[in-house]
Amino acid sequence: MFVDKVKIFVKAGDGGNGTVAYRREKFIPDGGPAGGDGGKGADVVFEVDEGLRTLMDFRYQRHFKANRGENGRPKNQHGKSMDPMVVRVPPGTTVTDEKTGKIVADLTEHEQRAIIVRAGRGGRGNSRFATPSNPAPEIAENGAPGQEKDLVLELKVLADAGLVGFPSVGKSTLLSIVSAARPKIGDYHFTTLVPNLGVVETEDHRSFVMADLPGLIEGAHSGVGLGHQFLRHIERTRVIVHVIDMSGIEGRDPFEDYKTINLELSEYNLRLTERPQIVVANKMDLPGAEDNLELFREQVGEDVEIHSISAATKQGLSGLLMSIVDKVESTPEFPLYEEEELEQRVVYKYTQQDAPFNLTKDHDGGFTIEGHEIEVIFKMTDFNRHDSVQRFARKMRHMGIDQGLRDLGAKDGDIVRILDHEFEFIE
Repeated sequence: MFVDKVKIFVKAGDGGNGTVAYRREKFIPDGGPAGGDGGKGADVVFEVDEGLRTLMDFRYQRHFKANRGENGRPKNQHGKSMDPMVVRVPPGTTVTDEKTGKIVADLTEHEQRAIIVRAGRGGRGNSRFATPSNPAPEIAENGAPGQEKDLVLELKVLADAGLVGFPSVGKSTLLSIVSAARPKIGDYHFTTLVPNLGVVETEDHRSFVMADLPGLIEGAHSGVGLGHQFLRHIERTRVIVHVIDMSGIEGRDPFEDYKTINLELSEYNLRLTERPQIVVANKMDLPGAEDNLELFREQVGEDVEIHSISAATKQGLSGLLMSIVDKVESTPEFPLYEEEELEQRVVYKYTQQDAPFNLTKDHDGGFTIEGHEIEVIFKMTDFNRHDSVQRFARKMRHMGIDQGLRDLGAKDGDIVRILDHEFEFIE
């Protein structure tokens, strides 16, 4: 089965917890704090493996959770940081954040890597919090939580030339003759249900990759027929090879077919019209094809490059392949995305910082505190230790949360919620 689009969940490893410990060696009185820091968790990294052709593996494993860092230990021993979790993907994979719609990574080259979600840092041990006024602190941090995302993976086939055209115009037959690929061929529409790749070698020993893609029909850009499954894969090709049934044996007009396919390409993505296009007049061995071709040339004008062939009899193939390889070599790669679209690009621009917290009053009279910054501080607090709780309370006070709750009408004994936990508001 050819799988070219999946949804998955990834979570980087949390940091390891810091620890509270003290030196207790013989003959060393008042040894002081000796709690080590926790280790960093594991990032989730995607790596391109050219041996993979589809996203089939992700049909069976949709959740990827990396290891958390080791906890700190006594004697100032830090916990071990984890190696990245490497997930292998086929070349041509685009990774998109489902929530924001932003492109996280566009992976095309063998062994290319991208960090998809970053791990949390390790929490600090109590030796980090020692001060002259508090030489033996009972404070240690929990590890920071790792990032997590719902992702959409799309595979867009890597081919130099892509065969486009209505169903049953002879695309699969052409690919099977000029390469070693063996696509399914039949005398009915939509014989090709998945993209097929073949390496084509010309007479002068140059080569390129050609893709036979599912046939287009009118309305494909909006999902009619196999529309999106097809159009996703044409985006990466340098040269579009437009195959037309010039015999009109199925009662269709070749010029109308030509206009319809190009309209679908432009409706899906205007950048597809920038690619050089070669028109292939196929089935020239059938009656009426020569007359149709003469009329077609008049209708499209002299600017359109047309090659007349018969895939069945192998007529005209040599000249066609030489023209395609010349176009491939002279055409640069088309970037799928602008640089600003890719998250891994560093773009320095002013953005207003999100509020560190948000306060709301609930229907039952309680209050809810939300916000990325305060939630991370909450998760990194060890509530089993009094000093850590006091430190968390001081942070809330310095952030202005206490005063914000008073402004909303909070009184002694009111319930305050953070994530899944509840506290009492005490003046």
